[in-house]
Amino acid sequence: MSSMSVSEAIASRMSCRAFLNTPVSGQTIREILDAAKQAPSGGNLQPWHVYAVGGDQLNDLRALIAAKLPGQPMGEGAEYPMYPPNLTEPYRSRRFKCGEDLYATIGIARENRAGRLAQFARNFDFFGSPAALFIAIDRQMGADQWADVGMFMQSIMLLARERGLHTCPQEAWSLWYRTLGEFLAMPPQLMIFCGIAIGHRDESAPINTLRTERAPLAEFATFRGI
Repeated sequence: MSSMSVSEAIASRMSCRAFLNTPVSGQTIREILDAAKQAPSGGNLQPWHVYAVGGDQLNDLRALIAAKLPGQPMGEGAEYPMYPPNLTEPYRSRRFKCGEDLYATIGIARENRAGRLAQFARNFDFFGSPAALFIAIDRQMGADQWADVGMFMQSIMLLARERGLHTCPQEAWSLWYRTLGEFLAMPPQLMIFCGIAIGHRDESAPINTLRTERAPLAEFATFRGI
């Protein structure tokens, strides 16, 4: 394990979209999840549920989705809206620029719909990662507990960086909630939120050069008395 600081982990975390096939041990995954459980949650509800998948099980899932993709390129439809409808500014422009910058790294033009769909489908190969996590939440939980799950996920991603690994949180996996529910034998009271690909970053992949912009402090923070 490295001596990476929290600040370094935050600064170097990115959504990795091309992984090496270098294995990640089950022990490492267990250590990350066991440490991430210290994430805060209101009332100590700890509303997160995780399914960790690798090896032959991961390959079986890849094959299952690959067989369904030609007929359902956008999956089965998520149980929750990934983005609010009719986004206003500055959020609409931020989302648009993120997409344009992403596809620019791999030379896929806006009018190349087939190319964009092919890249989107890479989500369901976990971008080549050797392991994946699926994050679920109990259906009785509310907005506060979804925030708790987000803090748990951030903890996972930073702990991965501490170990020299990279991740990609993938809301796209919520589009296959029925198939995932069956594959993972998930109880019906749980809802899939997202997947997280985890592994070693392919440093040679152009798509991994993307670094999305962040608004300056003055744009999102208001200070009173400090």
